[in-house]
This record gives sequence, structure tokens and C-alpha cells, in this order.
Amino acid sequence: MDWYSPWALLLLLALPFVGYLMLRRKGGAAVKFPSLVDMRNCPVSWRLRLRPLLVVARLLCMALLIVALARPRKGTTLSEISAEGVAIEAVVDRSGSMKAEMDYDGEKLDRLEVVKRVLTDFIEGDKKDLRGRTSDLIGLVTFARYADTVCPLVLSHGVLAEFLKQTEIVSLRNEDGTAIGDAIALGAARLKKAEEELQRRNAKLGFGSEDQAAKDAPDFKIKNKVMILLTDGRNNMGRQDPLEAAELAKKWDIKIYCIGIGSSQAYQTVQTPLGTFRMPTEQDLDEGLLKAIADKTGGFYSRADDARSLREIVEKIDKLEKTEVKSVQYTQYAEHFDWWAMPALALLGLEMLAGCTIFRKIP
Repeated sequence: MDWYSPWALLLLLALPFVGYLMLRRKGGAAVKFPSLVDMRNCPVSWRLRLRPLLVVARLLCMALLIVALARPRKGTTLSEISAEGVAIEAVVDRSGSMKAEMDYDGEKLDRLEVVKRVLTDFIEGDKKDLRGRTSDLIGLVTFARYADTVCPLVLSHGVLAEFLKQTEIVSLRNEDGTAIGDAIALGAARLKKAEEELQRRNAKLGFGSEDQAAKDAPDFKIKNKVMILLTDGRNNMGRQDPLEAAELAKKWDIKIYCIGIGSSQAYQTVQTPLGTFRMPTEQDLDEGLLKAIADKTGGFYSRADDARSLREIVEKIDKLEKTEVKSVQYTQYAEHFDWWAMPALALLGLEMLAGCTIFRKIP
């Protein structure tokens, strides 16, 4: 609650003086008597005793009107955010080789789980170096033998984080494999479609032609289109050649950051009837291909042997792809002076009615 004219409340300081004058006021009609001896012996009625209540009622009415004059109101702060954001497609390998273990703050987790945790911090922030991508469009594509759109590009990242959390390594042999080319092509298509839909929507809202909408739309503008590719293998499935898919991404101004997940000393925990064993896994990371994809599209390639190096790579991407957010705040007020003015008027009416009836003076 605040006040539009708080200075008006200073008038409350004058009310005690006004009340003093009203109670001390003398005058009016008079009747002459030869002697007041008998009059002084008359009992004082309750009406005469309670008559000062009229003064109290008048003062209270004036106080309520002064408060109403100060215009009490309650404001609700609203924000309009205009963002020039980045459209980011996370393309994550979930093939069987992602079962290999990695160290994550002293805990042994499979590669996919480490990737999920680091990407979650990248999207939502970790309250340290990663502040989150709150104003960016982010989507999720996963792949093994086949590439799938798990989550479309969205600004509401709670849903995206839940989809990422539920992503699992393929369990069926006929679904295993590494279709890097198909994954890049699908991710690029999703980014291109999101840009076209945004331009079309802004054009329908009256922001001019579709070409002009991308420049003049007040709510959201795609600054860059970025793909983050995370894999630990080489392309061995799918119809699309990875370099041809990268060429398509380049044509659509999509930058690809490639991250190779793996280590020459990787192990995988295997459960057998004889117990639990740690088996070394073969490293099959095609670093040459990933570097060629990144160079072709203007991104970079880095290798992550553990969770720390993966986080450092993601932090580097986070710093390179910055977002400018312009926030305009305004306050919408609801006036509450009527809460004070209406009781004041009701009290004034009652005071006048009582003064003309039960507290009426004669003469």
C-alpha cells in the first residue's frame, strides 16, 4: 500500500485543534430566566451527556476524508521483457557406448548422466559460473541409430529439463548405433523451422512483413542459431552424411559446437552372475570428423575426458553466446480511496441525522 498524495495526511495534525474549537464553541439562541437556581438542580439527561459524540463523529468523518484525499492505492509491478536471444539445439548421443563411466565430483556416473547434469546447469544455472539461459530458445534432439526430437525449442525450460532428465541410453540392440549426420540434419531443421515460425507469428501480430518481423519484433528476436553436439563415437548409421548435414547447417547460418566425450582409460560396470566387474571400453571417437564439422560451421571442437573438462567447455560456449535482455517494468495501481470515503460519508449522514433527531437542541 502506498499513497499518491501523502502530504495530505498532514491535515490530520489540525484535527485536535478543530475539535477543541468545536467543543469550546459557545453561542446560539438564548432564553432569559429571572433565576437559574431551579435550573441548576435539574438532572442532566443522557442526550446532553452524549451530545459531544456528534463532535467526535464529525472529527472522525474529517479524518477519513483526509485519508481518502491522500489516495491510498495498491500497486502491482509488471514486467515486459524484450530479448534478443540465442536459439540453441542440444544434440545428445544416447548410444550404448555412453554407458562408459566418468568421474563427476568423486562419483562414478555413466557418460550420459554426466552430460545431462552439465547441460541442466547450462540451461538453468548452477549459481556459480553458469547463470542459466533464461532468455534463450532451447530444444533437445537425441540420437543413437535414429535421431529423435525429444523437446522442441522452448523458452520455458522447466519442461526441457524434465525431458532431459528422462533421457536414457538405448536398451535394444536394434536401436543402437551413432547417426551423427541424421542428428545434425534434424537439429538444423528444427532451428530453421523455429526461426520461420517466429517470423510468421510476428508478421500475423502486425509487425510488418516476415522479413521485417525478424528485425522489428518487440518480444523476441533470434540473434544466433547454435547447435551443441555431444557424442563419444563415430558416424556408423543413418542416411545423412555428417559433412553434408554440416553444409546444410552452414547454409542456414547455424553454428555447431562439437564436444567429444571419452577417455582412453574409460570403464563400464558390468553385472554378471559371478559379480560386478569393471570392463575397459574401446575408444571410437572420430575427432577428425567432429573438428571438420565445427570448422565448416564456424564453431569449435573440444574433447571432454571428464566432467570437469566438459563443464569448462560448456562454460566457454556460455560466454561466447551471450544474450542481451531489455526489461521494462511498470506498476499498475488499484485505487482504494473509496474504502475511506464511503465510511466517511456514511458517518457524516448519521451525524447529521442524529443532530436533527435525538440530539436536537431547542431552541
